[in-house]
Amino acid sequence: MATTHAQKRAATETHHDSPRGKPALRVLSLGAGVQSSTLLLLAVEGAIPRFDAAIFADTGWEPREVYAHLDRMEQTAARVGIPILRVSTGNLRTDLLNPTRPSAYLPLFVRNPDGTRGLLARQCTHNYKIRPIKAKIRELLGYPHPRRVPPGVFAEQAIGISLEEIHRAKDADVRYLRNVFPLLNLGWTRADCHAVLTAKGWPDVPKSACLGCPFHGNTAWRRIRDTDPDAWAELLDFDAAIRHGLPRTRAMGRPPRGTFYLHRSCRPLAQASLDDDTHTADPDGCSPWSCRNGSAEQSPPATEPAPATPAPAQADQVRPGAARREGETR
Repeated sequence: MATTHAQKRAATETHHDSPRGKPALRVLSLGAGVQSSTLLLLAVEGAIPRFDAAIFADTGWEPREVYAHLDRMEQTAARVGIPILRVSTGNLRTDLLNPTRPSAYLPLFVRNPDGTRGLLARQCTHNYKIRPIKAKIRELLGYPHPRRVPPGVFAEQAIGISLEEIHRAKDADVRYLRNVFPLLNLGWTRADCHAVLTAKGWPDVPKSACLGCPFHGNTAWRRIRDTDPDAWAELLDFDAAIRHGLPRTRAMGRPPRGTFYLHRSCRPLAQASLDDDTHTADPDGCSPWSCRNGSAEQSPPATEPAPATPAPAQADQVRPGAARREGETR
């Protein structure tokens, strides 16, 4: 019912009530982490303009505490009529293990036959977060793909980027979206967001990142191991399943070169030294429009030989930008 109401409201504003140069729709890109949760809470309390909808892109592989927090936010937002719309391209973990699924990629660590190491191209954020969010916004505007969005019709999309990461604030790459950054306008840092969330009774907002994100640091891996045995067992199974490449490439008869790993040490997750504190400063989570994961720890542990220049594309690798946007109007 909430989705239908938002769609009707967006269509009405787009066709009749949208002044020239004004957004037909105001949405929040809800990653369910600290910054975007703060924006939702501020909108609920009227401290910033209210959103017509908040959109959460569900990869199907989030930690259970993220889903619990999302349920809590839905109850809070419902009090003022802000629907939280969950969109999905599919279950990332299931798709990665599906030999017939062509669009699932994960930035796995690679140990090449010559001993050098590399990293597969990352397409998961685009395919499982950005793409479904854009599709939902087009639908709410009343112009689902492949209908062309008319010039002048656009949605204003709020993104939770705080002051210390101002370099991540980017313009939208399609003309039916205008990105805005309320936390930058407020001059707020991540610490400011934490303080507000704590004061409002949300001190435990989790980091939003897929369970199997290879950019986890040891802190995140240990947290999963120590608090969610079922998820940890699934991760060990998944890590073993991709050791010799993704099932899709093997099914296509393209033998991969090297071996593939979730952990940056290029060791099986079950054997990796997770108690090594060399790399414990985990990134702040995965935002659809400013993927933070990997930004804090791109280098392997100091005890490992430094990697050579990233290896050429392996059989499981896709070239950056290979998955192009479908029918989007710039």
